[in-house]
Amino acid sequence: MAATLALAACGGGQPEPVTRGAGFSNGPIQVACQTGGRKEANPSLCRCIQFVANQSLSGGDQRMAVDFFKEPHRAQEIRQSDNPRHEEFWRRYRAFADASEGLCSAYR
Repeated sequence: MAATLALAACGGGQPEPVTRGAGFSNGPIQVACQTGGRKEANPSLCRCIQFVANQSLSGGDQRMAVDFFKEPHRAQEIRQSDNPRHEEFWRRYRAFADASEGLCSAYR
């Protein structure tokens, strides 16, 4: 659950806004970020997070992560699961969350 919160709550600073032409694209994580109802979410932050997702998560991983925005408890279920696929996903997801926090914190 902390990883989910990190996506929407990373931050500090006032950089130049992220533009679509900067290699950032719409995607499921960006849409979930922008429509998830978190005050910290803004278009630049959400595009940045999607950019990191595109670099580190498969399409299936992104679809699973989107569920965390809709149902945060699902992240806890996946994290605690004994299913080897969930354990592998969680390692990738944590790496993604850590990278997003580091790269995107300036867009908060």
